Amino acid sequence: MKKNVRKAIIAGNWKMNKTRPEAKELIEAIKPLVADAGCEVVVCTPYTNLETAVEMTKGSNVRVGAENVHFEKSGAFTGEISADMLTEVGVQYVIIGHSERRQYFGETDETVNKRTKAALAAGLKPIVCVGELLWERECNITEEVVGRQIKLDFYDVSAEDVKKCVIAYEPVWAIGTGKTATADQAEEVCAFIRSKLADLYGDAAAQAVTIQYGGSMNAGNAAELLAKENIDGGLIGGASLKAPDFAEIVRAASKG
Repeated sequence: MKKNVRKAIIAGNWKMNKTRPEAKELIEAIKPLVADAGCEVVVCTPYTNLETAVEMTKGSNVRVGAENVHFEKSGAFTGEISADMLTEVGVQYVIIGHSERRQYFGETDETVNKRTKAALAAGLKPIVCVGELLWERECNITEEVVGRQIKLDFYDVSAEDVKKCVIAYEPVWAIGTGKTATADQAEEVCAFIRSKLADLYGDAAAQAVTIQYGGSMNAGNAAELLAKENIDGGLIGGASLKAPDFAEIVRAASKG
């Protein structure tokens, strides 16, 4: 991390977990454990928990994010939620293009791009996810895949708006599998992402963007991953559902 240059951010992605009473309990457990965090702390909850999370985090240093957003402001899109709806509730961050959205719900780079622009227009901070499949890594085309995603997902987004975004590198083969890229593997791709941003938007923008690692970061491996120069935080899945584990990752990100 280069905390003197850009913000370190640990964001918990709860996925489809926790009822409202369970969300209250987890947030209450998290708050005192991260009260002195030296990084930004975010909890990204299911839609049904967003109002609860916003209310529970008032007066604390914990921010709230959503797990998805639609790209239109309103209309006949049954089951979808707009960026304005999220900001009205008090949400500040939103995850866009998570591998599970791409894999199970037909998300494409085109729709990721639309969602990113809609989120930015509404004043939300997008956490845009990119990453390769296992087969793509084995074929040695990780940089081609991730580079293409960066170019398409941020198409027609200005350098100033790119600075407002977070990028989460999540190797798809390490999501929910218990497998984790080595710290060197993760650093290599995160450094490539920064170099690609520099090519597209200039070095100032590239240095300003927080790049998270999002592939099964946990309490045991967080410190090693976060010690790398280009890994500025984590998008945390399973470990974010356990307050002590999540807090340990936040502590690792608060160092330096």
